[in-house]
Amino acid sequence: MVEKPFAISVDKVVASLDSHAELGLDREVIQERMNQYGPNQIPQYAPKKRWRILTDQLLNPILYILFAASILAFIFNDILEGIAILIVILISAGIGYFMELQAVRSLEELRKMGQSKIFVIRSGKSIQIKSFEVVPGDIVLLRTGDIVPADARLMAVDNLLVKESALTGESVPVTKQTRTLPHHSPITDQHNMVFRGTMVTAGSGKAIVTATAKHTQLGHIQQLGIDAIEERTPLEKKLNQLSRWLIWLTLFFAIFVIIVGYIRGNDFLLMVETGVALAVAAIPEGLPIVATIALAQGMLRLSKRQVIIKELEAVQTLGATDIICTDKTGTLTEDRMKVHAILYGDESVDDAYSIEVSSSVKEHPVFNKMMLAGVLCNNEDPNAIKGQGDSIELSLMEFAKYLGYDPVSIKENNPELLELPFDAARKFMATAHSQGQRVHVYAKGAFESLIIHCDFIMNATGIISFDTKSEWHAKVNTLADQGLRTLAFAYKETQELPTSKSIIEGLTFLGIIGFLDPARNDVKATIDIYKKAGIKVVMVTGDHPGTSKKIAQEVGLLEMDASLDKVMIAKDFVIGDNPDATVIKRLLNASVFARVTPEQKLDIVKFYQKNNHIVGMIGDGINDVPALKKADIGIAMGIRGTEAAREAADVILKNDGFTAIELAIRQGRVIFENIRQFVVYLLSCNLAEILSVGIAASLNFPSPLLPMQILFLNLITDVFPALALGLGKGEKDIMERPPNNPKVPIINRKDWYTIILYGLCISLAVLGIVAYTYLVLELPTETINNMAFYTLVMAQLFNVFNLPKHTESFWINEVTTNIWVWGAIVLSLGITFGAYLITPVAEALSLDPVSMHQLILVVLFALGSLVLAQLTKRSIKYFFGKTPNG
Repeated sequence: MVEKPFAISVDKVVASLDSHAELGLDREVIQERMNQYGPNQIPQYAPKKRWRILTDQLLNPILYILFAASILAFIFNDILEGIAILIVILISAGIGYFMELQAVRSLEELRKMGQSKIFVIRSGKSIQIKSFEVVPGDIVLLRTGDIVPADARLMAVDNLLVKESALTGESVPVTKQTRTLPHHSPITDQHNMVFRGTMVTAGSGKAIVTATAKHTQLGHIQQLGIDAIEERTPLEKKLNQLSRWLIWLTLFFAIFVIIVGYIRGNDFLLMVETGVALAVAAIPEGLPIVATIALAQGMLRLSKRQVIIKELEAVQTLGATDIICTDKTGTLTEDRMKVHAILYGDESVDDAYSIEVSSSVKEHPVFNKMMLAGVLCNNEDPNAIKGQGDSIELSLMEFAKYLGYDPVSIKENNPELLELPFDAARKFMATAHSQGQRVHVYAKGAFESLIIHCDFIMNATGIISFDTKSEWHAKVNTLADQGLRTLAFAYKETQELPTSKSIIEGLTFLGIIGFLDPARNDVKATIDIYKKAGIKVVMVTGDHPGTSKKIAQEVGLLEMDASLDKVMIAKDFVIGDNPDATVIKRLLNASVFARVTPEQKLDIVKFYQKNNHIVGMIGDGINDVPALKKADIGIAMGIRGTEAAREAADVILKNDGFTAIELAIRQGRVIFENIRQFVVYLLSCNLAEILSVGIAASLNFPSPLLPMQILFLNLITDVFPALALGLGKGEKDIMERPPNNPKVPIINRKDWYTIILYGLCISLAVLGIVAYTYLVLELPTETINNMAFYTLVMAQLFNVFNLPKHTESFWINEVTTNIWVWGAIVLSLGITFGAYLITPVAEALSLDPVSMHQLILVVLFALGSLVLAQLTKRSIKYFFGKTPNG
């Protein structure tokens, strides 16, 4: 490896790497260097192993309790109960495993697509090798379209242009050269270097590899991402918090029942079994299954929209996001230069593509000459506008076609006689063309370089002396301040073919064209949706402040009359560990950060997280990797995104569509609301089981539920309706509400009131039928147990209709219009009836025949729980103006 190769002559770099400028490395030393430096790849982002995916599914506190309950069941010889609980665990883990495995496979396909090859010179011969086989000292040959495999010092260039937006955030390809640079040159000015992961857009070159793998600029940036501690998802935090509550609640009830029963003289082992039964009742066994399936369903919905979710919890994290930090180039913009502003004669056009295609525009003599210059002084093929090449020259061809010019005919009718090619030192090019008996010369290049050779200027009246150069300097500076890339145009007519020296003498200045990487058409509407949803979008880019401001205005992040001081420039702020109140306020109010380094992107994400925000980061470049890894949710582009960005992200947009993020956020919010809703349902049902068993035991009533009956309820009548709630499409106005507060648990105080209310109503129905059949009808204990069991089945199914908000109609709401809910009710009743008919299952559940009169009593008591809950809700609403669930 070589330190600061950009500041060392090529000969010294070659000598220090013990290579040869013409012959390259000897093949005999390749393996030695491979052993010394390792393969040219960064291994920290290896595919997630299958065993790791599986073990991650089992790291769930609720599953820990189920494991414990299963072991206790086996200890007490309740084999069926123990096996049933293990099946629950396997189903939950299996669903999560296969869904995440699908995401890993999709990512591996993208990774294979990203593998590239490169030509190198070894032992004097040009051979093609895979990029990971490159070693320091290799001489690489670069051509248009190549992905640079490693950091390398350029030895020779031929109009070499390299797109470095993935590394620096700059939209415009960089012109490369070979001369030695000062020691203090920043990476953006190291024009005699090429860097791993960037792309050659035009020309060719030869370079000697100075750094590979983790020692490259990409490697350093990825190390920042590795060092950034990945945040746990909000859903994971909230479900773990809920699980801890349930663990303590379970232990309290189980120990309380065991102690009270033992004090009252009951057998200790019997009370321990009852305690285990209550533990099973307290834990919603269906919660891991339903949460996993709800997330998996969202994952599948998004996959159909070309969105890859690498981990299930990432779906919900999108719904909780309240700040989205996004790169500019290629994310908010089209990632290709287009003609934007035109200055010619006394005329100016601020939006070139607003020009109507009319003969009057093209007949303007200066404008017409500029268009001819743009087509003729241009090395791109008119028929390959969408191919690889110089983005500026391609945009000139595209604009000429937009206005109705025919570049092919223009080039055929004006054959080229001479070309002065573009040179990094000269900063302009010129071509001479035959037009009848005369020769027309066209030139284009940097204004400050071309203007030196312009003695005249052309306007609508003709050609006059160029006495207004200072005024044109000011115009060019204005365009540059707006972030536009400017190009000057000139021409002249001669009788004879000029020489390479005389071709640029006595030119006539025509005007200036300003180029811009334009905003995507669909971005502004999407950002408006984010604003309504309470989500702030922040542009974080390494690009020019003026460019950043203009794009921010076009997409709606800044007002059209916003001044440049609304853009925070990296060198003007330091976040630090403890910024003062003024800095914090300014940072929180900022919408655009420009000239930002990868380290600063990471600091910005950390800053928002420290201030209690759920941060989403959208990026596609190498410079986005640390921030993508640190953000609560990292989102990368699948087509244009670098392999490093895709590996670091949680979500990948296969079609690079910015609008797909809005769909993903909407789906995430729907999933969170569905999870909250079915958790309320599950916990209220489980609370009813606990209260029914506990109170009945305290009153010396026959037990309304046996352990296997509890497990049956939790796996059948709880799970299917909860799953149906988890598959709901959500409310229509869900993207018009603010994001979920990350500090608020998944079940808040109102939800707990709701759970208690519904649980009490169901318990009263079950205890009511137990008391009536025991004290009034004096039925056998087995019959009382069966009737209580069926009452609880029906009451829990009716409980699903308690969940809609009080603002919705009881008859028409998101639950009653959810076809999955009705299917779940029918399925649950069918399975219960099937359990009654199948003798081995009926015996396991201790189910005996019941009469029609007894079934009518069951339905009446169960329906009474729904009526009681609705009457209580409406009474609370009448007297207090609100209900427990909103």
